[in-house]
Amino acid sequence: MDIVDCVFCAIAQGEEEASLVHEDETVLAFMDLQPVTPGHLLVVPRTHAVGLEDLDVRTGARVWEVAHRLGRALRRSGLRCEGVNLFLADGEAAFQEVFHVHLHVFPRFADDGFRVDAEWRVRERSELDATATAVRGGLSQIRDSVFGAGSS
Repeated sequence: MDIVDCVFCAIAQGEEEASLVHEDETVLAFMDLQPVTPGHLLVVPRTHAVGLEDLDVRTGARVWEVAHRLGRALRRSGLRCEGVNLFLADGEAAFQEVFHVHLHVFPRFADDGFRVDAEWRVRERSELDATATAVRGGLSQIRDSVFGAGSS
């Protein structure tokens, strides 16, 4: 998706309508058009970033900071909210549909219909250790102001 076709960029620039809940110089939050539950919000950086790989760390931190605050607000909103999910889909395989980073924040309650199906099983320690080694290898390739080289 080209930036000129990005609906979230158009919302950030005031060219498309949105039911805004929060806005500042870095991010904005608005109601999802296809909510999982009433109160489903999207937190979006103003600058275009397709996925996490394109998102600078400071902007990413602000996205999560605002989402945290909104999750707390949902619990106090009077909407049905027995829990809160924060959900970010990064890439088509992860079910990302709009290719501009966005963090879903939505209220949860018993029998709300939202499910994530997966093979939930206990893994062998050797498999977990090998996977941890692979992730640490990825971390060693990241150089940014928050994590730095070799941090864990």
